[in-house]
Amino acid sequence: MSAKTMRDALYEEPGPKTRRKMVIGTVISLVLLVALAAWVVYRFWVTGQLSARYWELFSWRTTWRYLFKGLEGTFAVALTAAALSLVLGMLLMLGRTSHFRVLSAVCAVLANVLRGVPSLLFIYFFFFAMPNLGIKMPAFWMLCIPVTLAASGVLAEVFRAGVNAVPRGQTEAGLSIGLTRWKVKTKIVLPQAIRFVIPSLISQLVVVVKDTALAYVVSYPDLMQNAQVLRTNYDALVSTFLVVALIYIVINYLINKLAVLVSRRTGVKIIR
Repeated sequence: MSAKTMRDALYEEPGPKTRRKMVIGTVISLVLLVALAAWVVYRFWVTGQLSARYWELFSWRTTWRYLFKGLEGTFAVALTAAALSLVLGMLLMLGRTSHFRVLSAVCAVLANVLRGVPSLLFIYFFFFAMPNLGIKMPAFWMLCIPVTLAASGVLAEVFRAGVNAVPRGQTEAGLSIGLTRWKVKTKIVLPQAIRFVIPSLISQLVVVVKDTALAYVVSYPDLMQNAQVLRTNYDALVSTFLVVALIYIVINYLINKLAVLVSRRTGVKIIR
């Protein structure tokens, strides 16, 4: 007999009537979604947004070269911010799980603030406030640092969840043989904790990639900024943003599939 999951413990198996209601609700929802999609397409057709002149630019090689140039900028920010947020998130987690109460309290407040403040507010601060303080930096860092700060608060909690997933008995065993708390954490706890959270760390990359779409605020040439230029030059609002949205969907879908693949290979559930 298989072990009972948390879902089994919290919810009863639906009966015949409930299953019928679920099927009816699903069908109604699908019908409404199809109707909404048809209405949107109709409105695009009525307003002329489906005209060939708005889509012709996507048959040009120069358009795709320009979009992929912006995509390179998106990946540059996303990968840099991901690497920096991993380091900062790890440091915040180590501070929060420290036995020094003052350090633990300060890191807990920092992690909660970084998690709670939207990335856009951080970007506004670096774009407007920092120059007034006499600090000037390239657009790349005005985007990368705010995205890093916002992601690090979340990653700190992911790392902490991984640490909490390691059985406490292993910490006690390490202390009992004379290891210091630091050695127990770095030699025993952290290697296991990192293994537990690798799928979740990959999954969080989706959030980082989406936050890079705010690059238009600092005029950094990423995918969204280049899309804005195309939209302005060719007056192709719907077609441009629809294509860019599909690109973002494909990228984030692939990242999610990678996280699921790693989760299955390691037997570790994704922490969200």
